[in-house]
Amino acid sequence: MILEAIILGLAAGVLSGLLGIGGGALFVPGLVLILGLSQVEAEATSLLAIVPVALLGAWRQRAYGNLRMRQGLVIGVASIPAALLGVVLVNALPERIIEYGFAALLVFLAWRMMRGALVELRGD
Repeated sequence: MILEAIILGLAAGVLSGLLGIGGGALFVPGLVLILGLSQVEAEATSLLAIVPVALLGAWRQRAYGNLRMRQGLVIGVASIPAALLGVVLVNALPERIIEYGFAALLVFLAWRMMRGALVELRGD
């Protein structure tokens, strides 16, 4: 289980830095599918795992002049009460609903990104 967790961390770190995607989009499916955690356990574990990845990634992006500090901090502070509400909800709802909701969110985000990329490629 430790080796799988290390591989998941390495893959998520590279992809997070390369693509700018949040670790949760990578960690949660990996923790569920590879390590066998429940959806709720994976989400909670992912929150902890994201902290060093996010801090290091932001610090390195700052060196390249890509970090918008004010916007990042405003979003972060604004998300605190919502995150607390999310923790209450995830522990109150049936796990199957959480799984479907997470999967639907990933599919929707993938569709939006692909649509945007295709429009950009066509030059519309």
